[in-house]
Amino acid sequence: MNPGNTAKAAHAKAVREMFSGIAVRYDLLNHLLSLNIDKRWRKIVADQMRDILERPGAAVLDVACGTGDLTLELRRGAKAAVVGTDFCRPMLAVAQQKESYLGVPYVEADALRLPFSDSTFDALSIAFGLRNLADVGGGLAELIRVLKPSGRLFILEFSNPVVPGFKQLFNLYFSRILPFIGGIVSGSRGAYEYLPDSVSKFPGQRDLAAMMESVGFENVAFRNLTGGIAALHSGSKK
Repeated sequence: MNPGNTAKAAHAKAVREMFSGIAVRYDLLNHLLSLNIDKRWRKIVADQMRDILERPGAAVLDVACGTGDLTLELRRGAKAAVVGTDFCRPMLAVAQQKESYLGVPYVEADALRLPFSDSTFDALSIAFGLRNLADVGGGLAELIRVLKPSGRLFILEFSNPVVPGFKQLFNLYFSRILPFIGGIVSGSRGAYEYLPDSVSKFPGQRDLAAMMESVGFENVAFRNLTGGIAALHSGSKK
């Protein structure tokens, strides 16, 4: 096996096992550690996708959907079909227990090998998942593959705070306090040490925009949220 493929497989296995271990308390900690700001970020994503979500016959895929918070936000009131996919079965099990009356189908699948034909979806979303892929560039290429021409991608991800002073304060919280609290509540400090470490290695706002353009997205733009703690990137398939 190619050494690069071996490393990617090991990374994927470690990430899957990590999220499996914290699935039950994942939502509690998300909301607690973000002071519920994460809910507002997801609403912003849904608002940006509203024109597609309100289109009868449109198809929308939420990739790396985890416990389904964004998937359900997209589905509420939507006329489009909304599907969620993730490669961690325990996370999907939690998602399936939520608001089942909305009838969201969930598919267990790796974001690097999505089980959908080319040009299937009118829009894709991925929230806090792109950073976890073993191959970010490969993930973007797979996302553009399943998008229809002129289809749109929306990426919500942690990013680089841009407000002086606030940036230093947030980094202290993110790297020291968050792993401490997350470790106590979840029983897995390593998972919450992984979070700031993975964010520090992830491309910043402009670099991610450039990566999107390099795989074929156009009209790429990003919007900083809460001072750049997170950013919402968007782009269209040519």
